[in-house]
Amino acid sequence: MFLSSAAAIVVADFVAWLGRPIVALLMVGLGAIATVIFAPSAKRVWVTAGVGYGGVMLLAPVCLRSDNAYGFAAIVMLFAIVWTTDVVGYFAGRTIGGPKLLPAVSPKKTWSGAIAGAFAAVLVAVVVATQFGLFNKLAIALLALFLSIASQFGDLFESWVKRQFDAKDASQIIPGHGGVMDRLDGFWAAALAGCVVGLLRGGYAAPARGLLVW
Repeated sequence: MFLSSAAAIVVADFVAWLGRPIVALLMVGLGAIATVIFAPSAKRVWVTAGVGYGGVMLLAPVCLRSDNAYGFAAIVMLFAIVWTTDVVGYFAGRTIGGPKLLPAVSPKKTWSGAIAGAFAAVLVAVVVATQFGLFNKLAIALLALFLSIASQFGDLFESWVKRQFDAKDASQIIPGHGGVMDRLDGFWAAALAGCVVGLLRGGYAAPARGLLVW
């Protein structure tokens, strides 16, 4: 079960890097089908969803980066938004406090931290965008707000998933920090949201341009 699903995601990522996004998506689908066949019935839904989860984390940033003209700028922008949201949100939440954002899922996150993180992400995104060209600053600001919210949703979603299994961390692969999913919980959601916007506006030929140029 693990080998079939993991192999499908790795091959999908390689195929996406070669510029075949449709084939890459089909490979993720084949991995999901394999888990349906091999996974125990009690875990079938979770494991199948996990293939899509891992596939998105790999394919979305690869798709954006494949744009030769704007791919690097898009990836830098994504990390800047996600990291700023996380760092500023953490310290603002601890300093200001106030009502909890979603206590049943993540008892430490506050509305003050979420708002401060999103506001800071907007400012940082505009600054980063100016280093790569003359982008529409208002559009970049609105995009950053959208991606910051997506990032926070991804963070909460990962916390919810872990709570379903009474797990503190996704794994112990990174000593002191948990697993890869713990470090990229907000990034995968922002990357997915950005990739969808980019594909809708720029197509497979220029997804990063579709994301950044308005």
